[in-house]
Amino acid sequence: QVQLRQSGGGLVQTGDSLRLSCVISGETFTFLTMAWFRQAPGKEREFVAVTTKTVGRAEYTDSVKGRFIISSDTAKNTFYLQMNALKVEDTSDYYCAVARTEEGYYLGRRYSQERRYDYWGQGTQVTVSS
Repeated sequence: QVQLRQSGGGLVQTGDSLRLSCVISGETFTFLTMAWFRQAPGKEREFVAVTTKTVGRAEYTDSVKGRFIISSDTAKNTFYLQMNALKVEDTSDYYCAVARTEEGYYLGRRYSQERRYDYWGQGTQVTVSS
């Protein structure tokens, strides 16, 4: 049974940093695309960042470019979202997600579509205060 276990959220101030972790258990070898999404109160869930095992190219939503970094550690079956220079508008519940394929994910930004992912983490809250 596949499980994604998230950790690392919390309450921080503007300009601080946080690192979110997502540990994959179960069929760890089958997941080629790893992503982070977030959902702010009263808003729809949105794409944040993605990377793939084979291509390895990271993509980010415009609002986090230059501040957030997605990375993975295959040996630990874990991927991360390093969040720097946090802003109040980054306050959200953050979700990790994985997909068994990466084929075509970079075409038309398919990686940003929630339906492309097979498993999701439980979510972790990030609150940034001014």
